Amino acid sequence: MMDLLTSPEAWAALLTLTALEIVLGIDNVIFLSVIVSRIPAAQAKSARRIGLALALVFRILLLSMLVWLIGLTAPVLTVMGIDLSWRDLILIGGGLFLIAKATHEIHAEVEGPTDGEVVASRSTNAFAWVIVQIVVIDIIFSLDSVITAIGMAQDLRIMIAAVIIACAVMYLSSGPVAAFVAEYPTTKMLALAFLVLIGVALVADGLSFHIPRAYIYTAIVFSGAVETFNVLAKRNRRKHKPFRQAADPPR
Repeated sequence: MMDLLTSPEAWAALLTLTALEIVLGIDNVIFLSVIVSRIPAAQAKSARRIGLALALVFRILLLSMLVWLIGLTAPVLTVMGIDLSWRDLILIGGGLFLIAKATHEIHAEVEGPTDGEVVASRSTNAFAWVIVQIVVIDIIFSLDSVITAIGMAQDLRIMIAAVIIACAVMYLSSGPVAAFVAEYPTTKMLALAFLVLIGVALVADGLSFHIPRAYIYTAIVFSGAVETFNVLAKRNRRKHKPFRQAADPPR
């Protein structure tokens, strides 16, 4: 342990891997913020806590199963000339799940919830269903995250430390992100669009067509910046509306 604490290479690996894990965790935070927006605030807080705790547990468990995890990249199936491993199949399944879930949520936002959906969103079953969805997506994102960690660092202790730090950052940021999404409905639609984009990227990765994550994150940052200015403009218009009404002469 002292060798690691006094090794510049170990610290460099930890900082680099932590930064990568935080970036990879953006997808998880976006999904978490959207999925908990359909349950009451008290349950949403518990769901976020449980979801991120499970994300940490899955990542550490997967890191502890390095030999099995590396074996997931071995081809097990060939479809139309494309060799697919268990990792590829999981990524394809997870991507399709994200696309379907985001499309369903977009449809619900556009059409509006029915009375049955409103009642269901307040029930215990709704909370349990949210947790199930969080578990599924945690497994998918954990797999991608852990394989990245294995490729970046050689020491299991460095990998676990980076994952713990990244999950702590995800936990601290998930609350403000979820509150922001709940307060401004347009940001939820934007987040759902991001989930479709991320789902397409996961399916592409599973089919050995890698889309550089820098493209996706650049699109997310740019769209988020535009939406931030839109929110600020809407807030300022709302703030100055009483003054404009008072200034208008009576007719």
